[in-house]
Amino acid sequence: MKPHTWKWMPVVSLITVLAMPIGMAAQNNPSPSNNHKHHTYKLIDLGTLGGPNSFISTGTAQLTNGGTLVGEADTVTPDPYAPNCLQFSCLVNHAFSWNNGVKTDLGALPGPNSSTPFTRNARGQTIGGSENGQIDPLTGLPVFRGVLWQQGQIIEFGTFGGNNSLANGLNSRGQVVGGAQNNIPDAYASCNQPFIQFYPTQVHAFSWQDGKMRDLGTLGGNDSCAFEVNDQGQVAGFSYTNTAPNPNTGVPTQDPFLWERGKMTDLGTLGGTYGVPNWLNNHGQVVGFSNMPGDWFNHPFFWDKGVLTDMGTLGGYYANASVINDAGQAVGISDLADFTHHAFVWWKGKMTDVGTVSGDPCSNGFYINASGQVVGTSTDCHGTVLHAFLWEHGSMVNLNAYIGPDFAFVEPFNVNDRGEIAGNGVFPNGDVHVVLLVPNGDCDDQCEGRIAASQNSAIFAPNVETMTRVSESSLSPVEKSRMQMRQRYHMPGQVAKRNN
Repeated sequence: MKPHTWKWMPVVSLITVLAMPIGMAAQNNPSPSNNHKHHTYKLIDLGTLGGPNSFISTGTAQLTNGGTLVGEADTVTPDPYAPNCLQFSCLVNHAFSWNNGVKTDLGALPGPNSSTPFTRNARGQTIGGSENGQIDPLTGLPVFRGVLWQQGQIIEFGTFGGNNSLANGLNSRGQVVGGAQNNIPDAYASCNQPFIQFYPTQVHAFSWQDGKMRDLGTLGGNDSCAFEVNDQGQVAGFSYTNTAPNPNTGVPTQDPFLWERGKMTDLGTLGGTYGVPNWLNNHGQVVGFSNMPGDWFNHPFFWDKGVLTDMGTLGGYYANASVINDAGQAVGISDLADFTHHAFVWWKGKMTDVGTVSGDPCSNGFYINASGQVVGTSTDCHGTVLHAFLWEHGSMVNLNAYIGPDFAFVEPFNVNDRGEIAGNGVFPNGDVHVVLLVPNGDCDDQCEGRIAASQNSAIFAPNVETMTRVSESSLSPVEKSRMQMRQRYHMPGQVAKRNN
């Protein structure tokens, strides 16, 4: 397949936000620093592939440190599988890459099929998934396969005898991990697949490199799924440990695992029967969330060198660690005692409440870069994004105050080590475009004043012990856990949801 490339670089506005990274040391001090300079940013609208919308996903590394961004965008072609559409627009959508003003349609497997990217590496490889033109006879839904885009070609990953596969993780060496079906019937097979909650046959975690696909096995149950692979070749994922469904979760016991050198290690849980790893750094440290005893609520966990640590909460019952950088700093979301929730940064056993913007009741932390910069959203706690934020040096800045009239708001999902920020810009009419915020010079005194006026200091919170009563959330504990797991990706069939 020969990709279609063209120039697309409409600059919407100049905005001012926080400074570029100046090192890890300042992040250990929760008080704002007055010694660093802030920067103006240029907002670039990456547009679409002819249709109304384009997206990137929360919880994935879709913006490289070199400035290449991958996302998915609507074309003008109606989805032939309607109403079983990959996106809510029911238009064929394709993965694309963008670098220095050049946008490339990565395409999909042959046919009028849709595709979605998850991650790109510095070698120019991108992994994700694509429809392949077939209908799964067991479900009546489009077949979805993991794929790799490289050197203008698309490579379809196989399966272990079943119909579907997913490619979830990619490292700098071109190793790919994910999950693939076999042909053995199963009632609980799950790997964040599109369209349905469970596959009708077993799923096993796989690794792939240079055309060779390897079954990584399970922890004793029927199913497993790999999420992340680091540059050392370590793989993080989850697996069922047995085949008997638990009364509280409705599925067999699910534990996170770390696979290396042919061995799958059970990372355990914090006492419950359901755990999910969300991120793996290059030092083999894993973060995610785990149900607590009784499966009525969950806490974030940090795993390092055989030790599983409860990261605690900000006073509430539920919390989830989303990303950990190579310095060991993690970002996530935690409930407070009043049933609101805030973004947090966790480092060396300390959890810091990063607060909210302008007195908003809730916030969500999505990503943290090597220098400890965090991006996220400040919300009404019920799904409506009120502001976007960038947090560093112990304070929060409202990004939306500087975006201008073109977008109603921006959801920032990635910040790379150069301080560039990628997210979804939402127009007043509801259309969504991928946007990139690129540093564009230093602030003057006036913009420094605007930033100072918008800052919100972070609050250190001690590790809160396990709670003993049930959350008053409208979601059941199992539903909330599964929702947290599915926030790992903006999966096909779902609108780019504003996290509540």
